[in-house]
Amino acid sequence: MKTSTGDKYLICYEENVVHKDIPNLPKTIWSRVKEIVKERLTLSPEKAGDPLLGELKGHRRIRSGDYRLVYRISKLERTVIITAIENTSIKVRTFL
Repeated sequence: MKTSTGDKYLICYEENVVHKDIPNLPKTIWSRVKEIVKERLTLSPEKAGDPLLGELKGHRRIRSGDYRLVYRISKLERTVIITAIENTSIKVRTFL
């Protein structure tokens, strides 16, 4: 898991995000994702995204244009784990 620090929450990217999702993102989308992470997820991740249901209960998502960022929060460790960044035309994968 790759990590980057934030003001309050530590941000971690799962390996599949680092090796598969990020390299396939257009540069403009990756810039937008980094901005969302810095401005919204490091400060109040529980308010930033919408909760997911079913098998992905415990995960949240933020939509930006045609892309979604899926993450979960570890309040005990004050960590946000980003589990996917994908086009909204793709059904949300199961990350459990």
